Amino acid sequence: MSFLLLLLAIVSEVSATVSLKLSEGFSKLVPSIIVVIGYVAAFVLLSQALKRGMTIGVAYGVWSAIGVAAVAAIGALFLNETLTAVQMGGIALVILGVLALQLGGAH
Repeated sequence: MSFLLLLLAIVSEVSATVSLKLSEGFSKLVPSIIVVIGYVAAFVLLSQALKRGMTIGVAYGVWSAIGVAAVAAIGALFLNETLTAVQMGGIALVILGVLALQLGGAH
């Protein structure tokens, strides 16, 4: 259940972050509303995942890795942003670091 809550938190945060770009400095109403609702939902859901026993290091690591990868992919696919090989390598390293964090904590 805690991983489902974390996944929902990540989806909310990614939606809010993409909407932040689309809001054009909070000058567009609908994306601006999505930003506020998305970030509030993300932190409420994250707090519930933590309440149910997920460790903060794993939660934040997974949040960061998936969030960075998702926002970068969305930017490249839909917002005409570039994603170079070096950037993709950096994302892969972040994901590997989170995997090491997760595996290192499993006993």
